[in-house]
Amino acid sequence: MTQTIIYIFICINVVTFLVYGIDKWKAKQGSWRISEASLLLLAVIGGSIGALLGMQVWHHKTKHKKFKYGLPLILFAQIALIYLIIQK
Repeated sequence: MTQTIIYIFICINVVTFLVYGIDKWKAKQGSWRISEASLLLLAVIGGSIGALLGMQVWHHKTKHKKFKYGLPLILFAQIALIYLIIQK
């Protein structure tokens, strides 16, 4: 069970990282974009590390306050939640 959760966690982070890259590419092309709500939702459902890496690697959404400050807060909340679950 734990191994399955780890695989899901890795997959959602890889997908989130790639989605941030795709959105950056689409921004440069001037084409249809992925909504900010979708990008943040990916982080909330477990892809916060992928989102933070995507911001750094692709230089995407780095000036938007909700991403610059929100993503680290989401990651912190997820770490705190995991810690609380493990402690019980």
